[in-house]
Amino acid sequence: MMRPKEMEPKAPEKPGEVEGMEGDGFPVLRRNVAGADLGSECHWICAPTVDGTGREVEKFGASTAELERAARWMRERQVESVAIESTGVYWIAPHEVWERCGLEVVLVSTRELSQVPGRKKTDRIDCKWIQRLHSCGLLRGSFRPAEKICMLRTLVRDRGVLAAEQADWVRRMQKSLDQMNVRVHRAVSDIEGTTGMTIIRAIVDGKRKPEELAALRQPGCKKSPAEFVEQLTGNWRDDYLFSLAQGLKMYDAIGERMQAYQEEILRRLGEMERAGYQDQEAPKLKNSNKAKMIRQRGEEPLRQAFYRMIGGDLTSIDGVGVEVLQTFVAHYGYDLSMFPDEKKLVAHLRLAPRQPITGGKPIKNRRKRGTGSTRVAEALGQAAFSLQNSKTALGAYFRHIARRKGPDVAAFATSRKIAIYIYRMLRWGQPYVDAGAEAQEKVYENARLSYLKTFAASLGFQLVPKAASA
Repeated sequence: MMRPKEMEPKAPEKPGEVEGMEGDGFPVLRRNVAGADLGSECHWICAPTVDGTGREVEKFGASTAELERAARWMRERQVESVAIESTGVYWIAPHEVWERCGLEVVLVSTRELSQVPGRKKTDRIDCKWIQRLHSCGLLRGSFRPAEKICMLRTLVRDRGVLAAEQADWVRRMQKSLDQMNVRVHRAVSDIEGTTGMTIIRAIVDGKRKPEELAALRQPGCKKSPAEFVEQLTGNWRDDYLFSLAQGLKMYDAIGERMQAYQEEILRRLGEMERAGYQDQEAPKLKNSNKAKMIRQRGEEPLRQAFYRMIGGDLTSIDGVGVEVLQTFVAHYGYDLSMFPDEKKLVAHLRLAPRQPITGGKPIKNRRKRGTGSTRVAEALGQAAFSLQNSKTALGAYFRHIARRKGPDVAAFATSRKIAIYIYRMLRWGQPYVDAGAEAQEKVYENARLSYLKTFAASLGFQLVPKAASA
């Protein structure tokens, strides 16, 4: 739809030229606001004039000194809030500098702003449109957690990158072993486990006899020593052994850096401990297998630190491990008051089911493009998949959905349930209670029986138990 010419704002020819405030169109709700279009080399800012009778546009550089000058320029015009639009990472420095200077910074999604019709596309005009829409209350800011949580998020993301690189070197070591036909991954279920890494280190140290390597197996291994000897008999070549040794060195080097990140994360968490929880410890997990895995991975200190920070133990929720807990808290924090109810959080995570309807008929469900955290959604999805064989209520729920709609839909629905439990614990302090798989299956059985009785009654029949009819 075309805009009337009288509503089209006239762009000033040069930066600093004053333009009158529009009186047509939507009413102005906030006058002391600014709009900024950010770039890699320069920033364009539109703000009210000093006397408040019009608007003016100014161009600033991208250096820190220029950002501070822009903040002074906006404060001289009594600007209280500034809306910024940018792609990439160019918005991070202005956001932090201007927020530190006392300005309210609203980060606007470029997808929403690009849908405004009837405007030319230049940086100067863009900042004017941002200011105009922001003054009318038509812009919605993206979610950004507190500064301490943002700092924690940086550390968690960097550690996640290192974990991915370490997993890549594990694959390279496995390739070298496969080329020598040393089938460590066939002898053990997890090559990164205690037995797998002990065998690899022994090979790098010079051990070649399969009997010596098989003797390194842990007592809990399923395969017998004879099966280990068969799988660990290989063709030892110097080039493959050299590649294996270098891969192990890279694996250990990345592990040292990951340990440094974990120590820094623990230090940051110690600074955010909740009052009254400084010396407390998280209660023991009811799931002994989960507790054992957390101890073997060296994640128990992180679990205790998050407990003292949050005031609750999110790992008590089935499927939620320390990594899922760390990912969620690093992206959303522990204060979820910005989400009025659990539905808002689920929608922000893009875990809400969506069925578009037009003309009374459902149409093809295209993926909704949003600004939610895909990292958290992926972590919750992995937590949901880990429950498909568990004897818990969430595991029974996963299997119930999977029988009807497949495992992908079941993971999506179970992720949503886990997010709801996390919200209730963080927002309201509601503890998680597992009803058990049998109780959950009983609920589904009763629901199915109720449906069959209603269906039989609609056909004029009565459902009778088999024993009673006999």
